[in-house]
Amino acid sequence: MTRMLAGLTALALLLTGCSSEPEAGGPIKLTVATFGEFGYEKLFDDYEKAHPGITVEGRVADFETHHRQLATGLGAGRGGADVVAIEEQYLPKFRQSTDKFSDLSEFGAQGLKENWPGWKWDQGTADDGKFVMGLGTDMGSLALCYRRDLFANAGLPTDRDQVAALWPTWDKFAETGEKFSSRSPEVKFADSAGTVYTAMLNQAQENYFAKDDTFIADRNPNVRKAFDLAGGMALKKETAAVTTFTQPWTVAIKQSRFAAITCPAWMLTQIQEAGGPELAGKWDVTSVPGGAGNWGGSFLTVPKQGAHRKAAYDLAVWLTAPEQQKRIFLESGLLPSALGAYQDPAVLSHTSDYFSGAPVGKIFAASAEALRPNYRGLRDGEVRPVYGHALGRVEEGKQSLDQAWSQAATEGRAAAAN
Repeated sequence: MTRMLAGLTALALLLTGCSSEPEAGGPIKLTVATFGEFGYEKLFDDYEKAHPGITVEGRVADFETHHRQLATGLGAGRGGADVVAIEEQYLPKFRQSTDKFSDLSEFGAQGLKENWPGWKWDQGTADDGKFVMGLGTDMGSLALCYRRDLFANAGLPTDRDQVAALWPTWDKFAETGEKFSSRSPEVKFADSAGTVYTAMLNQAQENYFAKDDTFIADRNPNVRKAFDLAGGMALKKETAAVTTFTQPWTVAIKQSRFAAITCPAWMLTQIQEAGGPELAGKWDVTSVPGGAGNWGGSFLTVPKQGAHRKAAYDLAVWLTAPEQQKRIFLESGLLPSALGAYQDPAVLSHTSDYFSGAPVGKIFAASAEALRPNYRGLRDGEVRPVYGHALGRVEEGKQSLDQAWSQAATEGRAAAAN
């Protein structure tokens, strides 16, 4: 679930208070800290009705603040929520502090292992799978969102299967972008080099770090290929140079300034909100080059400092159960990571009227089935933005591709060493 929503600056952050201290046999108050909206508010109400004596309070902060405050709270040993979401790129870092988290195996979590694909379960564990740190919520399997009307104006196919056939590979995707731009120079092909780069990188099993946590970005051909292809599109002015979830990105969608964007399942809601009702039926969804990939996804953890750890675990189990994950997808569009949910007929048959009736459940589930997980290093959260900023400098015309790569490699290595 990286749902990296800038602007969710709620002040009810992770450190604003602990769970209520219990009286003997008294009521229990559980807090759940997330970044962005996880679709939990209605579920909290249902959980309270089914569990008299338990009240659940949600706390929402922006992406970076949430994880930063989690680290601070763990260090202080107080102030954290009972259940805390962690996005996948931060998991390697927090795995180094397993002494601050409850081992969910103590409460029977190992018995839930078959609920998730092996790669998703493994992401949420430590110590060779013996320590269960978190239970999977959503995942961000990849697809490609495109504007049917803008493709038609450029003389390109609009049928989603025919569009997918244009780009079986990323090289073909770049060729399609060049063709689009030559025919419709007033509209950019993609929103940014960064989203193309991220999607490509998230299909590689290794990107910035090897599995022994050695920094390899500056010599990894997967990173260089993604950087060169995405940066090459930027140099040709085929991207709108807008960063996802910023105000310029929202405006660019509203004003129809670009025609395609690599989109994980959770992004559809953001595109719809940005575009508004006037763009309903103009967007569509098809498969991404390479057919699979993942961008984001989260886990619910139970910090050891909580006063009601077993009750918190029970709540986390319920929130991540297939039935609840299915409901969240149908109501909020967050793709389930639980096998019993994303393979459910109701999910597979789900379509989106806004996205031209696209079978989004089928498309994103197929992407999830085919994806290969990639390793995220301990300093992934610090290194990843370095390369994004480098591509931004290329888009702004401040550096050549080689200059941007050289600076990113130097800064990335320094960030990995800190």
